Amino acid sequence: MKDTVYITGHKNPDSDSICAAIAYAEYKNGTGEVNAIPVRLGELNRETKFILDYFGVEAPALIETVRQSVEDLDFDIIPPVSPDISLRMALNLMDTNNLHSLPVADENDQIVGIATISDIIQSYIDVWDNAILGKSGVTIDNIIDTLSANPIIMPEEIRPFIGKVLVLAMEPDSITDFIEDNDIAICGDRRDVQEIAVNSNISLLIVTGNSQIDEDLIKIGEEKGITVISTPYDTFTTSRLITQSIPLNYAMTKEDLVIFALDDLVDDVKVKMSQTRYRSYPVLNDENKVIGLISRYHLISSMKKKVILVDHNERSQSVDGLEECEILEIIDHHRVADVFTGNPIYFRNEPVGSTSTIIASIMFENGRRPSKKTAGILAAAIISDTLLFKSPTSTNVDKIMLERLARIADLDIDKFSIEMFKAGTSLVGKTPQELLAQDLKLFTVGGDKIGIAQVYTMDPDSLGEMKDDLLKLMEERAREYDYSVFILMLTDIFDQSSEMVVVGHNKDLIAEAFDKTLENHSFFAPGVVSRKKQVIPPITNMLSNIHNMIG
Repeated sequence: MKDTVYITGHKNPDSDSICAAIAYAEYKNGTGEVNAIPVRLGELNRETKFILDYFGVEAPALIETVRQSVEDLDFDIIPPVSPDISLRMALNLMDTNNLHSLPVADENDQIVGIATISDIIQSYIDVWDNAILGKSGVTIDNIIDTLSANPIIMPEEIRPFIGKVLVLAMEPDSITDFIEDNDIAICGDRRDVQEIAVNSNISLLIVTGNSQIDEDLIKIGEEKGITVISTPYDTFTTSRLITQSIPLNYAMTKEDLVIFALDDLVDDVKVKMSQTRYRSYPVLNDENKVIGLISRYHLISSMKKKVILVDHNERSQSVDGLEECEILEIIDHHRVADVFTGNPIYFRNEPVGSTSTIIASIMFENGRRPSKKTAGILAAAIISDTLLFKSPTSTNVDKIMLERLARIADLDIDKFSIEMFKAGTSLVGKTPQELLAQDLKLFTVGGDKIGIAQVYTMDPDSLGEMKDDLLKLMEERAREYDYSVFILMLTDIFDQSSEMVVVGHNKDLIAEAFDKTLENHSFFAPGVVSRKKQVIPPITNMLSNIHNMIG
């Protein structure tokens, strides 16, 4: 069975993050070694939606965490049993399948209880009176199955078994002192005892040792509506086994059930299990139908999820629960950060303008040609991340890969770029919340936390109407997440410049780092389009100098 591997970009994904994950999943699946699934950690921005729609590519599934859930565990897939089956049948099922518990469900597979060996054993330990069959609602089918019996008389309307169980092992003259209406009588092959039984108003006669009864007695039994069956067991064994015909519903646990759903996190499951003493717990699917049982063993033997990170290698930018996963690979073009691994991994980090450039290189280096759609989205991601080579992070390698991918995708680069940037950079209808979430990255410089959101636009003046609301929200976020500085870069793609909107207690220092002065929380930065190469370095120098002076 192939291992499932999740391939994910960073939070607040941009086009490069999404397209790289999709393309690398295609590459890994082509090796036939793993089942690679591309996933995303946030909503798609307008540009990425345009790219995927343009090339007809399905968006990766959205996930919030890679922490293990019940669905990830190899729990016991056990179809539920009916509450009407006999205790004997339940025990046989447990023995055959090496189980200690059985989930019990109604005709719609909705959980009604759980039956354990302990439940059944406890029912035997309990002192049952001889009217237990009637109290439990036992059926003739259960009795026949439990005793491996053959019917001799089966009335159309079977009388209820509400009397006591009576073994007719006494002298015939004494039987009438004990036998009562609706009793269940057990006897052997003595005709005189059988005759007393069928002439009484009993509900069921069980004849042991495969014995038969005479035709005249059968006729009497039919007239009285008595059910008569014959079992191969002797009288002692029959009297011992008959209580095992009691329906499971009578002995199972019905109250205070502890139930888990497929999406319950394993950490939460562990806590609940530690507070209870059950051996197994029912598992329900999305339709609340019983699909199996989970036990502590499954938690102990669980395997870590496997992930591949693309376009990032910082824990703060990665998926929740990353520390619980096995990281197999990292493909990135950013600085080496703080993702730790337990084992050596394949780590490829290159100073190029786009992770998609690296993914394309890997494909071509291994003699693989991406599909036309995949070549298209890789080309689009390179255009996006390099701003069509206007970004200072762009390299000649990016250009070479873009041209090669464009030929495969039959793509007019200039025409497509204009369409893509127009679709992705329009601010019309956007809220301040959407702008700040669109492409937000976190950086730590010394002890300062810096948040930098970047929005590309071909119409920067459209920000004016929402600037006051935007500043208010930025200040709230800075306080909430303890940012020393929160910056929004409003980048004009073709003018190669950015308006820097800044809040935070170090906001004036940011302007000084660029030899600028803040006016209404912003300053103009010509030629600045890259956070990594043009924003973080001068901020780092400025803050480091301040810290050194203070120190």
